[in-house]
Amino acid sequence: MNVDVLRKLLLDWYAVHGRKLPWRHNQDPYRIWLSEVMLQQTTVTAVIPFFERFTKKFPTLKQLAKAELPSVLELWAGLGYYSRARNLHKAAQNIFEMESFPQTYQELLELPGFGPYTARAVSSIAFDQAVGVVDGNVIRILSRVFGKRIQHWTTEGRKVLQKASDQFSLGGNSSNINQALMDLGAQICTSSSPRCRACPWVTKCQAFKNDLVAEVPLKKPKRPTEVWRWRAQIIVQNKKIALIKNDYAPFLKNEWILPGVVKKCKKRPKTYAFKHAITHHAIYGSCQKSIGIGQRQGVRWVTRKELS
Repeated sequence: MNVDVLRKLLLDWYAVHGRKLPWRHNQDPYRIWLSEVMLQQTTVTAVIPFFERFTKKFPTLKQLAKAELPSVLELWAGLGYYSRARNLHKAAQNIFEMESFPQTYQELLELPGFGPYTARAVSSIAFDQAVGVVDGNVIRILSRVFGKRIQHWTTEGRKVLQKASDQFSLGGNSSNINQALMDLGAQICTSSSPRCRACPWVTKCQAFKNDLVAEVPLKKPKRPTEVWRWRAQIIVQNKKIALIKNDYAPFLKNEWILPGVVKKCKKRPKTYAFKHAITHHAIYGSCQKSIGIGQRQGVRWVTRKELS
């Protein structure tokens, strides 16, 4: 299949149908980087208000680097996966100490929180480095247009898709190419009910031609759900509540949570006060008042208003 033909069709479509997003007003690497971190495990619709609040408080990388971590985490509340915010803050401090923002994905990979996707996305979108990106949208699009049953969760499968994505960027204008791929996946080549007739690649798509759209991309085998019972303790002294840095539960690691105990269960408990799911952890919780916290180190006492 001629990649140059696909590139032209894609760019022509993007020029008309590309999404107007707040981080696309310019090629500011800080804003692009922030958006990519926020978009991990989160939808564009959910991210936009968080992005606008965050950039209002920290409009520049310097202001983020100089900020205290608690104020960064406070603005991140609701997005989840808080290690992203910690790495964002740490990387901002590292970049601020440099002469300029690193421009290649190889340099960006050395920074906290920059994996292969984020490094390639920032270097290509902000600095037009000729590298492709591979995220969920791109996996779906490339699997379909080439009609390939690729095990994208394996190292070999990822290499095949990365090479294919790189081919699109090698022709130049990788900033628009990569954003166009993301938009095509988000708006047209969706995981369910794709709008194939509106796709600029419909006449070239092998999955459409061979009636494979519903079969590719292949579904990644799901990680089994783990059931956990969480018995949290509410300890109050002088109208303040005790929190500890989580070192006992497999979820919310290193976050400030109520002290307590957890137990892995074979099936859902019959009685519980609340339930919640975090990744593959199904959590069934209850709370009980406790008299004291003993000699435990690293206790943080907060008011009810400060709990959030």
